[in-house]
Amino acid sequence: MAEITASLVKELRELTGAGMMECKKALTEACGEMDKAVDVLRTRGLAAAAKKAGRATNEGLVVAKLSENCKKAVLVEVNCETDFVSRNETFAAFASKVAAAALAAEPADLEALKAADVDGQSVEALVTEAIHTIGENIQVSRFVCRESATGVFASYIHGVGRLGILVEFALANASLSDNDAFKSMAKDIAMQIAAANPGAISRESFSADVIAHEMEIYKAQAAESGKPENIQEKMAEGRLEKFYKENALLEQAFIKDPDITVRAYISSVAKQLGDTIDVVAFDRFELGGN
Repeated sequence: MAEITASLVKELRELTGAGMMECKKALTEACGEMDKAVDVLRTRGLAAAAKKAGRATNEGLVVAKLSENCKKAVLVEVNCETDFVSRNETFAAFASKVAAAALAAEPADLEALKAADVDGQSVEALVTEAIHTIGENIQVSRFVCRESATGVFASYIHGVGRLGILVEFALANASLSDNDAFKSMAKDIAMQIAAANPGAISRESFSADVIAHEMEIYKAQAAESGKPENIQEKMAEGRLEKFYKENALLEQAFIKDPDITVRAYISSVAKQLGDTIDVVAFDRFELGGN
């Protein structure tokens, strides 16, 4: 059993928002294992969410780049030391060059991206040059490069670049990707993902392990009620339905009209265009995230 230190209790409190004494009890019950302690608090209804509430430790920008036909897209996170530099035009131009290099080279990993060419020099050399010019430690921390054979991508960068989204859509008629109604809908969906942070596209997209874990928590919560087992089962199923509505993109309430779901909104636009529209995949980079 791990020692239940004050720092461990504090970390659990920051993760869950529960009281110090409850956190200590949960850690003791979980033999010092953080994940199990979070589950203990969730079971008791003392943790509002199992998401870390701490601030990001890095500054920088998330940048998106799309090819002219929107069939290729990249999302890149570039970090610096201070917020002041992240808002600097020189740093923004540097980050944009890195994203452009990723789009052109389609690198397999960060090492390949560092070796990619930018106007006759490597991205790694560009980083070194930026460090000397800007005067702060700078690094390219992560990226994702996507290509679609039949679909198209849309992107959205929130605010000053602390959050970036890529979304891949499939259309029966690819030419409709230039339609203003489609472009507006695509941006809306990207903004939805930015604001509501879904865990998957649909309920079917969640892994069996994730759902089994959630049901374990919900059944434990229901057992705390002391109600008959058949009622407990219905309570757990009801909480799982709520989980889907909050975390599956297509089942979320649409941010611009909470009376309808995201699925209903996409369907209405598809009907207007006389086409079918599906969300194939999405990526969401929040500055300083994993």
